[in-house]
Amino acid sequence: MTYNFVEFFKNLNAYAAIDAVLFVAVIAILFVFFIYKRNVKMLLILLAGALLDVGINVLAEVLSKDAAALEIARYITHYIIIFEIVVCCVVYQSDFKNIFQKISGTRKNVDMHSSEDELRDATLEILTACQDMAKRDVGAIIIIDSVGDINESILDTGTRLDAVLSAQLLESIFNTKAPLHDGAVVVRGNRIVAAGCFLTLTQRNVNKEMGTRHRAAIGVTEDTDVLSIVVSEETGIISVVKHGEIKRYMTMDKLNDEIENAYGIASGVNSREGEAFKKHKNHKLL
Repeated sequence: MTYNFVEFFKNLNAYAAIDAVLFVAVIAILFVFFIYKRNVKMLLILLAGALLDVGINVLAEVLSKDAAALEIARYITHYIIIFEIVVCCVVYQSDFKNIFQKISGTRKNVDMHSSEDELRDATLEILTACQDMAKRDVGAIIIIDSVGDINESILDTGTRLDAVLSAQLLESIFNTKAPLHDGAVVVRGNRIVAAGCFLTLTQRNVNKEMGTRHRAAIGVTEDTDVLSIVVSEETGIISVVKHGEIKRYMTMDKLNDEIENAYGIASGVNSREGEAFKKHKNHKLL
């Protein structure tokens, strides 16, 4: 495939302006996507391949009148571009799938109409489970998906439960002898939707102290609006992740605030019922 760039620039018109706008738009989309994925190296590789292809074609057209000049080089660079596109489609297939699902609106309706009391009870159960597992150095990853942002393909990697959330159930799932303990638990409202789910790991460089669970917790929050809670199996440290940013060494009060924010419920309620709830929570967490 050949490109007559010399003639293109000699005959600039309104169509050329449209081409230029489309070109800039594509480059802008690529920049946004790869910067969002924090993988600028892949973007640079793509641009290098494209520039090499353009450069060889321009060189052949400017320096030679022979239509067959640098024909092999042209074919090589042309197929390099195709190879790069295929590689990107393979590496980022889950991201493209998520994008197309959002555009087409194929996500299933999610019923998360839990009352505020049910969400507070769910918060207490998660706090209790996290504190118990941290004391026993039991690893865990809990995803609070308050807006139904986790797509079905992730849920399908685990086991559907649709069970009422409780500390006992969470601790049973993450028991090292349980078959689902290696994956993540996805919570919506006051229900556990699925357990044993596998998440895409972040491509970012993270602290060497953080293992696969932390990388998975960061990765899922880079693509979705969820809260990830991680209990370290090695240290018992509790961490939370939101929008790819991790906070470590969470106390129960801080963790409570993070969960309530994820659920969209007000913290620090001054009513008698709120004070009674706090006393009950503090008693149960001792």
